[in-house]
Amino acid sequence: QLQVVESGGGLVQPGGSLRLSCAVRGFTLDYYAIGWFRQAPGKEREGVSCINSSGGSTGYADSVKGRFTILSDNTKNTVYLQMNSLKPEDTAIYFCARSPLQPCTTRVPRAYDIWGQGTQVTVSS
Repeated sequence: QLQVVESGGGLVQPGGSLRLSCAVRGFTLDYYAIGWFRQAPGKEREGVSCINSSGGSTGYADSVKGRFTILSDNTKNTVYLQMNSLKPEDTAIYFCARSPLQPCTTRVPRAYDIWGQGTQVTVSS
């Protein structure tokens, strides 16, 4: 079964850090890009970051540049989103998804064909 499974969400204070994981099952990262998206209550889904199958090309939304880093470990079939300097406005459900389209972009969500269930990130004091 083809799946992507997110983990690592939680409650963190402003300025804190979290690392999200996206474990892929039933396929390998060698041929697919992975993107991270988020959706806050009452807001549209927003593309956050993506990484190509080789791990050599990445992209970030302006709102997270310099604070978030996307990494892939193809030996573990897992993509990570390291989130530092978190702000209350980063609060959302975070989803990862698979795309056969490369170079990756989060501007075309319909290019992503397998989505996870999401993990909640809450930034609050």
